[in-house]
Amino acid sequence: MKTFQSFLINVVVLCLCHVSTAAVEKNTEEQRWSTYIVHMAKSEMPASFEHHLHWYDSSLKSVSDSAEMIYTYDNVIHGFSTRLTAEQAQTLESQAGILSVLPELKYELHTTRTPEFLGLDKSPDMFPDSKSASDVIVGVLDTGIWPESKSFDDTGLGPVPSSWKGECETGTNFTTSNCNRKLIGARFFSKGYEATLGPIDTSKESKSPRDDDGHGTHTASTAAGSVVDQASLLGYALGKARGMATRARIAVYKVCWIGGCFSSDILAAMEKAIEDNVNVLSMSLGGGMSDYFRDNVAIGAFAAMEKGIFISCSAGNAGPSSYSLSNQAPWITTVGAGTLDRDFPAFVSLGNGKNFSGVSLFRGNSLPGKLLPFVYAGNASNATNGNLCMIGTLPPAKVAGKIVLCDRGVNSRVQKGEVVKEAGALGMVLANTAANGEELVADAHLLPATAVGEKSGDIIKSYLFSDPNPTATILFEGTKVGIQPSPVVAAFSSRGPNSITLEILKPDIIAPGVNILAGWSGNVGPTGLSIDPRRVSFNIISGTSMSCPHVSGLAALVKAAHPDWSPAAIRSALMTTAYTVYKNAQKLQDTSTGKPATPFDYGSGHVDPVAALDPGLVYDLTAADYLSFVCALNYTSSQISSLAGRKFTCDASKKYSVTDFNYPSFSVVFTSGGGSKSNVVKYTRTVTNVGSPGTYKVSLSSENPSVKISVEPASLNFAAINEKKSYTVTFTEVSSLPLNSNSFARLVWSDGKRNVGSPIAFSWN
Repeated sequence: MKTFQSFLINVVVLCLCHVSTAAVEKNTEEQRWSTYIVHMAKSEMPASFEHHLHWYDSSLKSVSDSAEMIYTYDNVIHGFSTRLTAEQAQTLESQAGILSVLPELKYELHTTRTPEFLGLDKSPDMFPDSKSASDVIVGVLDTGIWPESKSFDDTGLGPVPSSWKGECETGTNFTTSNCNRKLIGARFFSKGYEATLGPIDTSKESKSPRDDDGHGTHTASTAAGSVVDQASLLGYALGKARGMATRARIAVYKVCWIGGCFSSDILAAMEKAIEDNVNVLSMSLGGGMSDYFRDNVAIGAFAAMEKGIFISCSAGNAGPSSYSLSNQAPWITTVGAGTLDRDFPAFVSLGNGKNFSGVSLFRGNSLPGKLLPFVYAGNASNATNGNLCMIGTLPPAKVAGKIVLCDRGVNSRVQKGEVVKEAGALGMVLANTAANGEELVADAHLLPATAVGEKSGDIIKSYLFSDPNPTATILFEGTKVGIQPSPVVAAFSSRGPNSITLEILKPDIIAPGVNILAGWSGNVGPTGLSIDPRRVSFNIISGTSMSCPHVSGLAALVKAAHPDWSPAAIRSALMTTAYTVYKNAQKLQDTSTGKPATPFDYGSGHVDPVAALDPGLVYDLTAADYLSFVCALNYTSSQISSLAGRKFTCDASKKYSVTDFNYPSFSVVFTSGGGSKSNVVKYTRTVTNVGSPGTYKVSLSSENPSVKISVEPASLNFAAINEKKSYTVTFTEVSSLPLNSNSFARLVWSDGKRNVGSPIAFSWN
């Protein structure tokens, strides 16, 4: 049998934060026990057992008399989760019929102009009718839901779809009456969490689907919230709030708690979501940077894909570093974040007459109508990290009655404001460092405060260091729309290349993820801080957690318009119709650099839902195609069985290649320093006509002559709907670039009306 492999992943992106092993016990004795997820080869169950559950129990009891099964799984995987020592896990994995024993991982969440920005207020005739749209069910795995939010009003919706098989579970502060024709299902999963961290403290959070955090309510209402007039956060972003698919139904699966989100609970939720018959799964959390057959979220997503469920996950908030993506499996749609054309300006006005633009969502008593003493936290504090305004680092005697400049980083932005306020200061300027560059994220601060970019922050600091009596004030300008250029790629949005499979370009797409207004929990203030007494119906927050449900909701719209389309066809439509240039033909920009972004930043581009409804051609994929893909990765039969949940052996007589995998984008890898041998790579793709008959002609654009690109044939003629045509792209390296270099190109098929675009990334490794 294979050797048991224990691993620890230090960083993972969840919709992103870090990943750590879930065994975080309080003492040395308890540290010996961890939660493991046991993958069984169900088809290999010995004949002596009448039921697979008896086999599971017998296998477990063979290594531990006291261990019990936390969950059993039969859809996402075949197997169970349990608590074991490392030695017991190793012994169990050595048994016949055991595919793998994987340690549980803990995930932590990342954290109404969007419809207009995306064009959903236009061309109403193009969108699916209300009946078909209301048959689509969006499942959301997150922190639960605040059912009283107006975003979940079911006015005008008909009966619950007959396809729905789920439930509305009861628990702390939650009853079946909290569900309705919009929120048709709500479940919670805490057994894995409690097995590791002990019972949930119901005085601090609800052991039920109720959302005490706000994150889940925000993501659910973004994906499929009802229309709410006069929505705002403290008067900011006032207008009509609505989800992407306002007629779709919502099913909520609470998997995240104060202590994090545990993979055994996530798998159990995905198991139920499949049983419940959801059509879309929105997961603003993600798998680790490990092989697909060892990534429980990727494994669960594979099972969902086979059932025809579209899975959307966030790319993560670890940008702008390269190779920072999570959720890289090709059967998951990986979503990065961009900005809207809306901003919340708040200016810093200095005593020397200079003004600097920033952003803020502060609402409350304004500063006195005069310039105030201004101090840099790093100068006022004796602590080594005093510049960060961390708890206990600011002496009141040096900051009281003043405006304090704090550097961004380490602790949360709003917590810095709380620290400044507690020390008696009257206001705060939050300055970006090199880690965040010019990216500005607005917050509902507890005191008058604004955030400025790195360049402005450096100039302001120079003033603080050079002027003997520096002064400043902050001027709040409310809400402004029409900001250009927009969108730009958010600096925090995680970037490619794909660290698991270089030949699969990720992220797939970007969508709005900065300063997004959506529903919020009534149990927590807009900052999320316990000290914040304010309660709001809507909140404005940022992250790929916010961009993910945008795509989930848009996928629901496409599903309603084309109910027979596969998850791959829906993703293809969203990807190939995405845009990579502004209306003035300039390339999309990257906030972190101020320069043009690349496909490693935005994938296929920024989502365009109107175009996605009529893509012309799609790149479709079946479960068999995905299995051929993992065969091309040289996965063993056991590894594929762990991933696919059934016995599968690659055909030894067949030559598998990732270059034949029918993905809508291209990532071409050349070997740098390969000698005199010509480096030629051929990719084969098949497109399906989903529009009217016509002829599509190919066009190519490339930023670098180092690679020659040729397409055969150069035109494709379609006489009928669902007709398929294949083509081959040959990439010939004309001159080698240095190691770790990248270059980009674009391939577009067009019939004169529709443009079917694919990004191309070249890497030299």
